[in-house]
Amino acid sequence: MPTKDIVEEAKRILELVEKQEITLRLFGGVAVKFQCPSSAYGKLQRDYADIDFIGLKKESSEIRSLVEELGYTSREVFNALHGDKRLIFNDLENERRLDIFLDNFEMCHRLELKERLILNKTTIPLADLLATKLQVVEITEREYKDIIALVRDHEIADEDQPETINGSYLANLTADDWGIHKTFSINIANVLTTLPRYELDQIGEEIVHKGLNDLQTRFEKAPKTMRWKLRALIGEKVKWYELPEPDREIVDSPINKLNTEQV
Repeated sequence: MPTKDIVEEAKRILELVEKQEITLRLFGGVAVKFQCPSSAYGKLQRDYADIDFIGLKKESSEIRSLVEELGYTSREVFNALHGDKRLIFNDLENERRLDIFLDNFEMCHRLELKERLILNKTTIPLADLLATKLQVVEITEREYKDIIALVRDHEIADEDQPETINGSYLANLTADDWGIHKTFSINIANVLTTLPRYELDQIGEEIVHKGLNDLQTRFEKAPKTMRWKLRALIGEKVKWYELPEPDREIVDSPINKLNTEQV
């Protein structure tokens, strides 16, 4: 059965994933916790409500079997409707959700991750982890803290390494998609503006400033695709993002209604 401690539960899942040789990589706040020592200190600390993974669509059957073996309850209606892209399971005992995207991450923007899941064995690559935070249009305190922790603890570099954020990869994402460029840039500016309230030490604040400014410079300098240029002509006249529908609470309704009501 799922364990009460959410970090230990994520570790338990990853151990079984590795044992069964299934491609399932952690992302979200718990992944930031795994990767960033800074997330455990001061005002960068936060609570974690859910566990998020990205896996391969071709392994969806194996993933379903594994998760049910771990003691989770399938959200049947949702999974029947959206199971080619995303699966949701409930931990009824601890009132948590296990959210699994397949091949791609789609929320405010679409990030294609299928080919990048082989780069790390536990979490998605740091650059992708940062991208999932920067793509949020209605950004919250959780994203601010995670973005700051990621940039505080990891150097911006030109390639994917276990302890670096691939700035070249992120710049290429923004150079191909005007909407991603727009949202990433807005959020970087917002983080820089609000950074003082997180009370980092001087060195930490300087590192975050330098890292985020480095990323923004890379975004601006990267040669833009024709697709980007054509979309830029339209600009903000047309919405460049999607707003995901809010998900219902896990244990809002009686257990016998769970699979029919929580879609």
